[in-house]
Amino acid sequence: MKARLLIVDDSMVIRNLIARQMLDERLPPIDLVGLAGDGEQALAIATARKPDFITMDLTMPNMDGEACIERLAKVLPSARIMVVSALSDKTTALRAISKGAHGFLHKPFTEEQLVAALLELMS
Repeated sequence: MKARLLIVDDSMVIRNLIARQMLDERLPPIDLVGLAGDGEQALAIATARKPDFITMDLTMPNMDGEACIERLAKVLPSARIMVVSALSDKTTALRAISKGAHGFLHKPFTEEQLVAALLELMS
């Protein structure tokens, strides 16, 4: 069965960049179940489509990534969430992890770093 992925970022460029990487042969088969531009959209899609994995930006309109992670951890406790953010301080990363995130990838990232982070998230 394919892993189900939801990509959450207010930047369409980043959403598309991550989505394109799903075709990388180093990754297991992935079914992209949705693209969300903010935390509210992410919650709606996640509730309906039940992704196994989620990439999550922190700085977004309507509902930021931290609030969304907290909500998703309650509604979809089995989903594994990787923060993908330009905020790189340790406090931010630790706070996101304490709310339910499972990993952190700093923007900007290379394709290699993204693949490695996704493989780690999915293991």
